Amino acid sequence: MTGTLPAPPPAPRPAAGPPVVIDGRTLTCDDVITVARHGARVVLADEVLPRLARDRAVVDDIVDRQVPTYGLTTGLGSRSSYALPRDELGEFSVRTVRGRANAVGDPLPVPVVRAAVLARVSGIAGGGSGVRPELLRLLVAMLNSRVHPVVPEVGSIGASDLCQMAHVGLVAIGEGRAELSGEVLDGAEALRRAGLAPAELGPKDGHVLCSASPLAAGQGALVRHEAAAVLTLAQAVTALTFEGFRANTSPLDDRVLRTRPAPGQSRAARELLALLDGGELSDPRNARRVQDPVSLRCSAQVHGALHAALDFTGAALEPELNGCGDNPVVLAGTGEILSSGNFHTPALALALDTLALALTQTASISAERMRRLLEPGVSGLPANLSPYGPERSGFAPLAKTAQALVAEIRMLSAPVCTDPRHGADAVEDDSTNAALGARRLTTMLVRLRQLLAVEAVAAAQAVDLAAPSALGRGPELLHRAIRELVPGLDDDRPCGVDVDLVSRDVLGSDDVRSALRALMRGAS
Repeated sequence: MTGTLPAPPPAPRPAAGPPVVIDGRTLTCDDVITVARHGARVVLADEVLPRLARDRAVVDDIVDRQVPTYGLTTGLGSRSSYALPRDELGEFSVRTVRGRANAVGDPLPVPVVRAAVLARVSGIAGGGSGVRPELLRLLVAMLNSRVHPVVPEVGSIGASDLCQMAHVGLVAIGEGRAELSGEVLDGAEALRRAGLAPAELGPKDGHVLCSASPLAAGQGALVRHEAAAVLTLAQAVTALTFEGFRANTSPLDDRVLRTRPAPGQSRAARELLALLDGGELSDPRNARRVQDPVSLRCSAQVHGALHAALDFTGAALEPELNGCGDNPVVLAGTGEILSSGNFHTPALALALDTLALALTQTASISAERMRRLLEPGVSGLPANLSPYGPERSGFAPLAKTAQALVAEIRMLSAPVCTDPRHGADAVEDDSTNAALGARRLTTMLVRLRQLLAVEAVAAAQAVDLAAPSALGRGPELLHRAIRELVPGLDDDRPCGVDVDLVSRDVLGSDDVRSALRALMRGAS
């Protein structure tokens, strides 16, 4: 799934801003971006280590009293009825890490690894895991020293990210491999160069290193952030198509939308109108048609549904970034350790599937809008947006590329949370595939940005041919950015390179994205 994608971003450099304070209660998706992509330092809130010490005292007491407790004094999974000898509990922790480091495939990008480690740090910091406090300090130090474990991309079924997070655990004990300053080293050497010492694991520590779903949560936060940015781009490209098509904006009238207040649609409509402000289309009387095709007329409804899916995903991510996903859970207040299902992530998996489907809807109408621009009977523009009309191919072949992108996006949108389950001797008989749900979104978002670039190139040509006297502020900004890189189409020429330029240097530009968000800010 990753072989044809652009190279992953480089490892983040240390950020100059304030550190992100981890208290196990308040980590946000924005914090994840700051640490994972911008390299911000991480510090623990003052209350975290005393909280962990109280939890650890319960673990030590249970061990001393030899109380049968899952994963602490007994084996794991189907071996939970096997009582572990007292003097083997530390070694069992080491074996737990080694035995579960079974992920395969290309290494995950460094920002994804940083996001996963940060999510695990936050989950541990909130309490309930029973881990030794020194282990959390080591994970924080690894983040701040930029010791990035090499974690293969495939291995989680969503019932904890065990087989992938175990690769983080390997580095923590001085094994495995890690990236440091662009060089991949043995885990022990990476720690040594960073001035860190490997952890000595005690009872339960190995299981904690592998447990919960921090990879699904961390990568979920990253893809949600990019999906929100792609929605901004979709709104801007749609507004540019509106200008080239001379679309009717009366369906964006809030009085109309309030008669059926579907989630997100009014917000999407306000954003489109904010982008179109300053041009002629703010007044529906300047439209060319009384009623436009659905792909234009219902843009606010489709993009509004994507807004709603992003809200759902954000709500599902919050407890995963700030909750205890361990099993069992330590309750320091009562001195108990209880069995838990908190590692299970059906809500997050469902939210990620929902986001995938909403992105697919957005992709489908983007391709259709582009096709409508090519049809003179609908658009009122020359056939295939060629100034020579039907004598030239114009953008007609590019419509096939658009359809190919839609086909791949639709294929990737297949729900993963309903896949058949495999259990460990009928004990672990359900899972969610949440990590896969997040990972496939990375590919989908690359393809959707490429698709929006196809529409944007065609829409810029449509604007050139329609030659309106004034553009809205959003379309004007986007049209100018495109024309700085890509000339209008005269005679037939290869257009794929134009699409790649626009995808990378216009739609991928932080400056363009920030400027568009600023234009829409008052509408949200």
